[in-house]
Amino acid sequence: MADAMVGRPGRAELVAAQNRTIRDVLPEDGSPTAVLFCGINPSLYSAATGHHFARPGNRFWPALHRSGFTGRLLAPHEQGLLPEYGLGITNLVARATARADELTAEELREGGVRLAALVERHAPRVLAVAGVTAYRTAFGKRGTVIGAQEEMFGPARLWVLPNPSGLNASWTLDRIAEEFKRLRAHSS
Repeated sequence: MADAMVGRPGRAELVAAQNRTIRDVLPEDGSPTAVLFCGINPSLYSAATGHHFARPGNRFWPALHRSGFTGRLLAPHEQGLLPEYGLGITNLVARATARADELTAEELREGGVRLAALVERHAPRVLAVAGVTAYRTAFGKRGTVIGAQEEMFGPARLWVLPNPSGLNASWTLDRIAEEFKRLRAHSS
């Protein structure tokens, strides 16, 4: 498990972060969870810092704020404040890689099983998976599109979000924030 840091990791820290894991950010057992966000897996940057969606250029935190989930723009190192907003973060696959395409289909499927158990335990109103391609692979749902899904995920409504990574150039911050805003409207 990575120790949390606030500064920018150097090359050596990034190399050392390969395959590390970072802790989920979850409300205490029994506390209400409006939305559990699920990323694909931690980047090396996130694993080096110990913070979800930490890489500069990732649009998760700005989209979260622009959509009204948080009253101000939180920095990745403030992720521990999310449970106060009824929010949590986890990943499909725990191990850090330089790119999500380094994950195998088997890892994504196994992550889906772990995610199902986590959702059963914490019972969020909505599970929001950030990354449609990873979702399709993990759950064998080839036709899935961004947005609300008809099926439930255990006790949770299911929403698939665009991947907020800066590498996902087909989605601008404005478009991602709009999708987060649609999710927020349906999660209360």
